[in-house]
Formats: sequence, C-alpha cells, structure tokens
Amino acid sequence: MWGFATLLRRVGADFGFTSIVMWGCGILYLATLVSDPQGIQMHGLSILAPSTRSVLIFGASGMIPVFLYDRWWTVLSAAWLHGNLLHIIFNLLWIRQLAPATAELYGASRTVIIYTAASVCGFLLTSWAGLVFADSSIRFLRGAAVTIGASASIFGLLGALVVYGRRGGSSHISSQAMTYAVILFVFGFVMPNIDNYAHLGGFLGGYGAAYLLDPLRPERVDHFIIAVICLVMSALSIAASVITAFIPL
Repeated sequence: MWGFATLLRRVGADFGFTSIVMWGCGILYLATLVSDPQGIQMHGLSILAPSTRSVLIFGASGMIPVFLYDRWWTVLSAAWLHGNLLHIIFNLLWIRQLAPATAELYGASRTVIIYTAASVCGFLLTSWAGLVFADSSIRFLRGAAVTIGASASIFGLLGALVVYGRRGGSSHISSQAMTYAVILFVFGFVMPNIDNYAHLGGFLGGYGAAYLLDPLRPERVDHFIIAVICLVMSALSIAASVITAFIPL
C-alpha cells in the first residue's frame, strides 16, 4: 500500500469502508428528503419516505431508469439510497455487522469489490426482470420499475461469507451466512415492496466475485486499485444522476 497500510489500519480492518457506507447512505437519505420535502410520505411502515422523484434524481435504478431513461450507471448509485427510515436503519445495521466481518476475512479492498459487484449484479437482474416480466400476473415474477437500497450489496457480503466457509475457512461461517440469506430471502416474499431479484442478483454477484478473488490468498495491490476505482465510480454515478436529472444528455 505504498507505506500507507499502517495509517489506514488505524481506522479499522476495513480501512474505514463501513463508515464510508454508513455516512454516505445517511447523507444521501437526508438529501433525498430535503430535495423534495413536499413529497415526503408518512403511511404505515413507510416513515419519512422520500418521493419517487427525489430518489430518481439521486440515482434510483430499475427498469424505468435503466431501460427507458438509459441511466445505466444507476446500478451503482441505487445501493446508496433508501426508501424510508426503517429501510435505512435495517440496512445499516446489517452493514455494520457484515462489512467488518467480511473485511477481516477478505481484506478491505476485496470487500469493496464484492460490495460493488453485488450492487451491479443485483440491480441489473431486477431491472432486466422488470423489463421482461412487466406484464406478468404473478407478482413475485415482476422485477422492479424503480428500486433502491443497500440490500443487494448486503446479500453479496453474505454470499462472500458462504464462499469463505466452502473454500475451507469455516463451515460455521458458511452455514450461518446461508441461514441469514435464506431467512431474509423468504422474508422478502412475506413483506410488500421487497426487491427479491436484487437480493438474488446481489447474492450471486457477491458469491461470484468472492470466488474469483479467492479468500484464502492474500490481498494484492491491484485489489486496492480496483477498490478505489469502485468507490470513485460509485460517487460519479450519484453525481451523474443528479446532473442528468436537470441537464439531460
């Protein structure tokens, strides 16, 4: 790390990635509320829910943004946005638990790569399903027209923990992560407005990325470079969403 590893470790084994995600998601959630205060919704469990217009401005993904508006970069930005107060609290609690644990096993750089790959795969899958199965009479077959949330990346971290256990790290870690994933996936069929395609795609994306990165080998400098690129591209995707919302390309 060109001599910076010791300094970076002072912010934790994940080099501060957990804090970046939590602060980033929190700031963007407040931004979506402030940008359209008249559109804030308060009904049922949707407490302090930003308007659809607001989340689209900041980079919501799904069939409409990706295929109708050609905002393909939203597969990155959507993971940093949330739909209501309970949504963001629930996801940040999972991130606070899973991101440091994954970083302990894979290292900070590979954790960032896994997290990002899961976001891309999750939102690509649900956007594709939203296009192909838009007219399906079966509700759970339809993908998402508009979708947001860090849960795709959370499922990706679970997939990475499953890979670690199966590659010889710990069968207990693998079985526990798979149990969490199954419970949360089933939970998605019970609760309304849960994007199961994003969860499935996120899990597969995280699993595939973790398998290719091989948790039993040490991190390399190129992993660090790719991780930085992932974070920069995520930030640029949010900036592109805001800019193009007001100045269409």
